[in-house]
Amino acid sequence: MSDRMETAREVEALLFAAAGPLTEEDLAGRLPEGADVAGALEELAARYEGRGVVLAKVAGAWRFQTAEDLAWLMTEERDEPRRLSKAAQETLAIIAYHQPVTRAEIEAVRGVQASKGTLDVLLELGLVRMRGRRRSPGRPVTYGTTDAFLEHYGLASLADLPGMAEMRAAGLLSLDLPADFAVPNPADPAPDEDALELGEAPEFHMDFLGEDSEQE
Repeated sequence: MSDRMETAREVEALLFAAAGPLTEEDLAGRLPEGADVAGALEELAARYEGRGVVLAKVAGAWRFQTAEDLAWLMTEERDEPRRLSKAAQETLAIIAYHQPVTRAEIEAVRGVQASKGTLDVLLELGLVRMRGRRRSPGRPVTYGTTDAFLEHYGLASLADLPGMAEMRAAGLLSLDLPADFAVPNPADPAPDEDALELGEAPEFHMDFLGEDSEQE
């Protein structure tokens, strides 16, 4: 066996065993003095050309990697259902029953400050939309549910939202409610509000992909 072929075998062994890419200097430091590292790499590149594993140079170092055209074999795609946090579920329920509702009104019902992340998640998932601006001081943005919300929960319309009896049966309402308590009807006429202007930015928006960070 020629010296070049033997060096190629040695370089091949080093690259397979290495935890990361190796530079020519790294390889030369492991091989006998005077070894033709460049020639060995050239030999290996030709030997592995067109195979499932190829020799590639990355950021000035060498490594074996899967051929680019076979990368799809290493990828598994699947849909992971996204679970809403407790804060997001409560916020969504408030918006569904009280819409159109402002952020301040959501906070008043929940009794805690609404985090940016909570509303951003609901907006990102398409369950909630910005409806307009309330005709009141500060012109706050109002929020409402979307058709995607109805589809997700299997509702034909907002009129199909559970009423007080159903919510009590599900344990979502206390049995000792005040006599004058009533579940809001989102189908009722909305308070005065104006539509958002075309291209108007959200009250706040983040590229929020992690879990809700609201502290309660």
